[in-house]
Amino acid sequence: MQDLTEKQTRKKLIDPLLAAEGWKVVLYGDKKELSEYNKCAIGEYPTSNGPADYALCVDGKILGIIEAKKLTLGPQSVLTQAERYSKGVSDSEFNFDSFKVPFLYSTNGTEIWHHDVRDPLNRSRKISSFHTPEALVEMINFDVDTATTNFFSIPDNQKMRPYQCEACDSIGEAIDSKKRTMMLAMATGTGKTFTVVNLIYRLMKAGVAKRVLFLVDRRALAAQAVRAFSSFETEQGLKFDKTYEVYSQRFQRGDLGEDENFDVNAMPESYLTDPKTEHSFVYVSTIQRMTINLFGKTSVFSCCDESEDEDVSQLDIPIHAFDLIIADECHRGYSAQEISTWRKTLDHFDAIKIGLTATPAAHTSAYFKDIVFKYSYEQAVREGYLVDYDIVALESGVRMNGIFLHEGEAVEVIDPETGLRDIDMLEDEREFSAEKIEREITSIDSNRKILEEIKRYSDEHEKKYGRFPKTLIFAVNDLAFTSHADQIVDLARDVFGRGDSFVQKITGKVDRPLQRIREFRNRNMPGIAVTVDLLSTGVDVPDLEYIVFLRSVKSRILFEQMMGRGTRKGEHYPDKSHFVVFDCFAGTLIDYFKSVTGVTAEPPQKQVKPISKVIEDIWNNRDRKYNTRILTKRLNRIDKEMSGEARDMFSAFVENGDLKSFAISLERRLEEDLTGTMAILRNKDFLNLLENYPRPKKTFLVDYGERDAVSSTWIVRDASGNEYKPDDYLEMFSEFVKENPEKISAISILLNRPQEWSTDALEELKKKLESSQQRFTVENLQRAHEVKYSKALVDIISMIKHAASEEEALLTAEERVSNAFSKVTMGKSFTTDQLLWLERIKAHLIANLSIDKEDFDYIPVFADHGGWNRANRVFEGELITLISEFNRAVAA
Repeated sequence: MQDLTEKQTRKKLIDPLLAAEGWKVVLYGDKKELSEYNKCAIGEYPTSNGPADYALCVDGKILGIIEAKKLTLGPQSVLTQAERYSKGVSDSEFNFDSFKVPFLYSTNGTEIWHHDVRDPLNRSRKISSFHTPEALVEMINFDVDTATTNFFSIPDNQKMRPYQCEACDSIGEAIDSKKRTMMLAMATGTGKTFTVVNLIYRLMKAGVAKRVLFLVDRRALAAQAVRAFSSFETEQGLKFDKTYEVYSQRFQRGDLGEDENFDVNAMPESYLTDPKTEHSFVYVSTIQRMTINLFGKTSVFSCCDESEDEDVSQLDIPIHAFDLIIADECHRGYSAQEISTWRKTLDHFDAIKIGLTATPAAHTSAYFKDIVFKYSYEQAVREGYLVDYDIVALESGVRMNGIFLHEGEAVEVIDPETGLRDIDMLEDEREFSAEKIEREITSIDSNRKILEEIKRYSDEHEKKYGRFPKTLIFAVNDLAFTSHADQIVDLARDVFGRGDSFVQKITGKVDRPLQRIREFRNRNMPGIAVTVDLLSTGVDVPDLEYIVFLRSVKSRILFEQMMGRGTRKGEHYPDKSHFVVFDCFAGTLIDYFKSVTGVTAEPPQKQVKPISKVIEDIWNNRDRKYNTRILTKRLNRIDKEMSGEARDMFSAFVENGDLKSFAISLERRLEEDLTGTMAILRNKDFLNLLENYPRPKKTFLVDYGERDAVSSTWIVRDASGNEYKPDDYLEMFSEFVKENPEKISAISILLNRPQEWSTDALEELKKKLESSQQRFTVENLQRAHEVKYSKALVDIISMIKHAASEEEALLTAEERVSNAFSKVTMGKSFTTDQLLWLERIKAHLIANLSIDKEDFDYIPVFADHGGWNRANRVFEGELITLISEFNRAVAA
């Protein structure tokens, strides 16, 4: 094939490609009128600059020029020849800055490059096949400049937030500047789907796009997208799916909610195989299904626990079936082979392609090229659309140092394959590193104490907010017989003591996991969900307040997606101000991801080359030295992993079955006796043994004797994401107070002029503290004081005074107000009515630390009893003096 001439390449490779797209390949005849050619690829078409290899003619109009080269030549660099022929075509009704033919191609039969020369900003690009005659007619009749101008005149949905509007306009500007691939990076929870539905509506109404493909990689996300389209309201008051056709693939029962019944508008096959100009629709599909549609079932990959679609087959879909493709959650950490398939599916279509992600990865950034709009988590927190998080660094001796078992200690031994359990008395000591915890051994006491420590925080949360914090725990695994997730569920039911329904496992192994996720999202029960990674992405749980990492994570993308489960503002609990991350690795997990850049340079999962292929490459002298090194490593690994039985079996090929010695000498053996060594390596029985050698029987230990030491440290984050332990945080607070009396009048009032204390001063103080770089919220400061001084609910006035001078006492609001009342009322007598009003004033001061005249007419506890006028009469017109004394005493 490599020896084909250009003429042979045209006949054997290029002509069939043209015929497959509906072009009739003919030679030019000078006696035939151009108007007689329709849907023809005319060979050797004459121009004033020489004959073009092919001219694509529809209804007597030359719409395309193809420059053909033999197989061994790259086609990209020869597009300039097609440009020359385009300028030399006579009798054309087109003239685009001297180009008489708009659509140019170059090909060597295996690769096709295309350039639309109607606009000088249009970039040449590689396409998967030739455009059909119908596609070229549609392209020549499409006025992209008018369409993009229309786009900017179409209003956004009224519910759109400012940054979402900016995102849509950024996409419009990128399209207007002739970009074909781009990426939209928006933090989890900031409404990517709603933003994109709005974007699609504007693009479709403007005429920029007509046939839109919305790609996801899970049917559950496809169902979620369909719901988003059906709930989106246009400016005419109609739903999106009543304005434009919205199609989807068929769903399975588990993809939908228990009570959810919406009619699936299944995509007609003809819309895929025979796209029409008059079609205007959105098709929501998984990328797995589209891959099967394009390349058959052998090419599909799976990235989750969902079963494969059964009602799908390979179709002949032209490259112009869609003019806009949205790839949602395009950050996934697929294997190299899966990324190749993912790209091949997207590459098939000649369309504008927009990638959506919260966490840009290197392979997606490389594909989509430009991040045209980015809205980060930090920015969303600053602007009040997402909530920030606190960190609890939970330190476990077992999690950090591993387990040491002593001679004579009893452990439970589990067979991971059968589940059989036995008790073994150790005859020697054994040590397990931290990395082996929950993989080779588990400590019941460690897991229990970690949950007890979390319960201590949840009890405090429930006491403060009146609700249990909805909690998501990421366990290490959910393996049969040795499931860490099962153990955590069982222990949590004991520790929290609220019944089985309160703690539930949600992994791919439970019945109807997607239904379980929806129950966790929408109902009070379960309060605790234990998962491995099923809830790590694509799941919206706004009321989630605790995330527990019992599982160590090294993937930045996965970590950010797991964290993203807690960032949304509360739905049932609008007072959700933050969520709490429990790092069960002493804070090292959070530290690990601190310095990673915004675009994750995370390599794809390795696709291991079969050992038989490595051996064949050595035999065929393909990178022999490199593949020899690979084989040496593989043989060493097998030697470490194989059982005694396997060693006996290998002895039929290698002396004493010693693969390690054989591996060490492999390079020398190949140099001295290539054929003899390869005869061993290529032996079918030897190859089979390399793949299927008997492994030693694995065991899993349960340690009941180890007593873990578990402690925790609350860590506060400032506005820049810097983290501080309570001591450091309070030291910064002390510096802030000492440096700012002149800038913050409320601090000066508390330290020097207590007679000026008022509600306005208090509000100014709280606002200035909260907006500081260090985020000095009352809640953060109270928690820090409680940790350092063992004093709960210290009031803000005490904190300011103590920060300025450590001699000042730390008081609760109740203690402070009680002291103030004692000072003001000492030696005075009051009537019964006055005492009732004083109790009301005292209660208000405990809650608010200040009181103003206006409060009496607006606060129900005062207004309901007659307000200011009534109270002032009770105090014989002296109330204004009295509340001034109370404010001064409280601030003193």
